Amino acid sequence: MAQRSEPPLSRRERQILDVLYARGEATALDVVADLPDPPGKTAVRTLLKILEEKGHVTHREAGQTYIYRPSRAREHAGKSALRRVLKVFFEGSLQDALAVHL
Repeated sequence: MAQRSEPPLSRRERQILDVLYARGEATALDVVADLPDPPGKTAVRTLLKILEEKGHVTHREAGQTYIYRPSRAREHAGKSALRRVLKVFFEGSLQDALAVHL
């Protein structure tokens, strides 16, 4: 059976997910505080919403604050990234990717 293709994550989306995996859960302000060269709060909130739409993040409400957390195990995100690398650089062939490193 063919595997479902997931939309690729941008560099900033990956950085935000890294913050969430490290913290377990965080507000948008927490994410801004932990990002290198952080964008504004509005940009982070927009990216968190996009990550939620892509299925990588969920949120719960605490008063007027959204608290975000990863919706998938970190290993799933790693496998997804590896599949993307294989597809882009090695036409989906794990064998070809491994041969490059021998």
